[in-house]
Amino acid sequence: MVAHKDKLASAPAPQNDLAGWARSLMARLDAQHRPLLEAAVALFAQLRVDLNVSSGEDDADAFVAAELLADVGFDSETLAAALLLHDFENAAVTVEQIRTQLNPSVAELLEGVQRMRVIHDLRQRQGDLVADQNQWEALRRMVFAMASDVRVVIVTLGWCVAHLRAAKTKSVPEQQAVAREALDLYAPLANRLGIWQIKWEIEDLALRTLEPERYKEIARLLEERRVDRERYIASFIATLQGALRDAGIDAEVKGRPKHIYSIWKKMQRKNLGFEEIFDIRAVRVITKTVAECYAVLSVVHSRWNYVRSEFDDYIAAPKENAYQSLHTAVLGPEERVVEVQIRSSDMDQHAELGVAAHWRYKEGAGVDLTLERKLTWLRQLLDWRDTVVSSPAPQTESDGDAAERIYVFTPKGKIIDLPAGATPLDFAYHIHSDVGHRCRGAKVADKIIPLTAALHNGDVVEILTIKQGGPSRDWLNPNLGYLKSAKARDKVAQWFKQQNYDEDVAHGRTQLEKELHRVGMTEVNFERLAQRFDYGKPDKLFAAVGRGEVKASQLAHALQQSTPAAEVTPRIVAPPRSDKARSDIYIEGEGNLLTHFAKCCKPVPGDDVMGYITRGRGVTVHRRDCAELAHYRVDAPERVADVTWGRASETTYPVDVSIVASDRQGLLRDITSTLANERINVTGTHSISDTQANTAYITFTLQMKDTTQLSRLLSQIGQLPSVISAKRA
Repeated sequence: MVAHKDKLASAPAPQNDLAGWARSLMARLDAQHRPLLEAAVALFAQLRVDLNVSSGEDDADAFVAAELLADVGFDSETLAAALLLHDFENAAVTVEQIRTQLNPSVAELLEGVQRMRVIHDLRQRQGDLVADQNQWEALRRMVFAMASDVRVVIVTLGWCVAHLRAAKTKSVPEQQAVAREALDLYAPLANRLGIWQIKWEIEDLALRTLEPERYKEIARLLEERRVDRERYIASFIATLQGALRDAGIDAEVKGRPKHIYSIWKKMQRKNLGFEEIFDIRAVRVITKTVAECYAVLSVVHSRWNYVRSEFDDYIAAPKENAYQSLHTAVLGPEERVVEVQIRSSDMDQHAELGVAAHWRYKEGAGVDLTLERKLTWLRQLLDWRDTVVSSPAPQTESDGDAAERIYVFTPKGKIIDLPAGATPLDFAYHIHSDVGHRCRGAKVADKIIPLTAALHNGDVVEILTIKQGGPSRDWLNPNLGYLKSAKARDKVAQWFKQQNYDEDVAHGRTQLEKELHRVGMTEVNFERLAQRFDYGKPDKLFAAVGRGEVKASQLAHALQQSTPAAEVTPRIVAPPRSDKARSDIYIEGEGNLLTHFAKCCKPVPGDDVMGYITRGRGVTVHRRDCAELAHYRVDAPERVADVTWGRASETTYPVDVSIVASDRQGLLRDITSTLANERINVTGTHSISDTQANTAYITFTLQMKDTTQLSRLLSQIGQLPSVISAKRA
C-alpha cells in the first residue's frame, strides 16, 4: 500500500496532458465502448474552455476516481459519470446536456450520486450523532435504498478514495471527518460489494489519517522486515510449486500483500503484538477448478503441519458477499506461520473486483446469467450483520416488506427508518407519541406539505406542532391515507382509548341497544354479557363499542348463537330430548303438545320464547317480550310454560320488518332485489309515503329461518342508499 501511494504521488498530473491520460484510460476498454468515454473527455475539456472551469483539486479528484474505477474494471458509463461528477454538482453541465452529448444512463447515474449528497450534508449537521454506530448502520442501508443503480454507489466510492488521497491538503479536523466517514460508511459498502481493492485502500488511507502514529509504526515494521520476509516467501513458494508439480497440479502461486489496516485491526481485536500476527507471511494459490482447490489443500497439509484454529472453508460456506476461498495457516520452515489462500481463477477475480468482475458483460449484446444473479444479490444488501456493528435489521411491519423502507432525517440529522409510503404523521409518531398527537403540519425542504404526502429517501422533515391537542379520528381512516405504519395507528387508537371515556360509554350503549332492538332482542343482562366477553363491567364493554373496538352487530350475533340463559334471557337453541327431535318446539314438562305461533309477535328460531297453554288449541308460542304474553303471565301464570326451540329445520316463520327511508325512485326495487338475493319469500307488504317529509314507511311480512338470517338481512337493507332504519316490527 505504501509503495502504491508513492507511485501515484510521482505520476504526472493528468490535467497537464488530458489527451494522453484519456488514451491511457481508454486502452483499458474494448474498442466498441471507447466512443462514450471519448465524448465524456471531450465534454470535460470543452467545459474548461467555454466556462473557464477551474482545473485544480476537484479536477485531480475526478481523474483519480475515473482511473481507479477503470483499474477495478467498470464500464464506460461509470467512468464518464465519475469524470463529470464535480461539474454536474456545480451546475457547469446540465442533465439535458449529458443526455444529448453522452446518453441517458450517465445522466441517471449523476442524478443518483447527487441525491446521495445529503449524506455529506448530514455529517456536518449530526454533531454527536456521528459517534453513534447505529446511525452509520442506518446510513449504509440508506445508501442502497437511494441507489436504483448500484453504479451510483461505485461512483461515490471512487470519489471517496480520491478525497482521501487529497485529504492531506485540508485542515486536520477536515481530514479526520473525511476519514471517519470513509471508514464507517464507505469501507463497509465496498466490502459488501466485494470490491477489495477499493475497500483496502479506503481502510489504509483512513487509518493513516485517524491513527497516524500506529500507521507509521506498522509500516516501519513491515518495511524493516520486508527483505527477510520476501526471501522467506520466495523460498516457500518455490517449495510449494515443486510439490504441486509432483502432484500434477497446474496452479499459479504468488505472495499476498498484507494491508496495514487489517494488521492493525487484528492486533486490536485479539490484543496481539505485531510479531504475533500469523498472516504477515502469506501466499495465494490460483487454480483452474474447484476440485483443484481441495487437491492443493491436501498437498499443503501433507507437506506442512497446519494450525487448526486458522482453517476456514469459504467455498463450501461462502461469505454473505459471495466471497469464496480456502484459508489455512501452516508451520513453514523455521517454524514460522504462513497463511495460504487457495481459490479458483473465477473466485480470485470476484474476490479482487467484486461486482466489477462481471460488469463488462453488461456492455455486450448477450445476457449474462451470472451478472443477473449478481444484480439480484445486490438489491438484497440491506442485511449488514457481519459489518462493523451488529445492529438489528429493520423490523417487518404488517404494513410493509422489510426491504421496502425509506430513510429520512430529523432537522438535527438523525436518520429515521420508515416503511415505504410513510407520511409526516408516521414520522412524527416515530419520534414520540406526544409529537404525533400534537402534529398539525410538516415541512420538507422548507416547504409545507400535506400530512398525507408520502415521504421520500433523504427528505429532511420538520414537524409543526401545537402546544395542546390530540389526534383526529380521521387519522384512523385507512381510506384517507394519513398513516402507513401500524405502530402509529396503534398510538392514535390508544389515545382515543384514554379520552372521552364517558362519551364513549354513552355512545356505545346507544349503539348496542339500538342493534339489539333492531334484531328483536331485549331484556339483555349487560352485567353478565360484559363478564362473558372479558370486559368485567358493562361500562367497559360499552366504551369498547363506542371506540369501535367491538361492533354492536358482532355482539348481537354472538348472543343469537349462544345458549346460556345466565347472559341473556332468550334461550336461543336448546337441545330437545331424543324423542322430540323432530319438533320445532319443546315444551318443558308437557310432552309433545300441539303448538302454533302467536300472530301478535311472530317468533322465529333464535328468539327467546315462552308458551301459553290455551283451551283446546294446544300451546301458543310467544316471544318472551311480547306485550300480550305479559298480560297472560299476570292473569293466568299457571298456564305459562317454558318452551325451547328444537333442532334446526328448513321450516320458515313469518316476521314483520319495518323500514323507514327517504322516498326516492327505485327504493322498493332495491329492497326487493336484496330480498331476492337472500332467497327470502315475501308474504305481505304495506307502505305509506309522507310526501311532505319525503319519507317512506314500508312493512314487509317475510318468511325467515331464524334470527341469524334476520340480522343479516336487516344489516344489508340498512346499508341501502336513503334507508334510515330497518328493524323488526
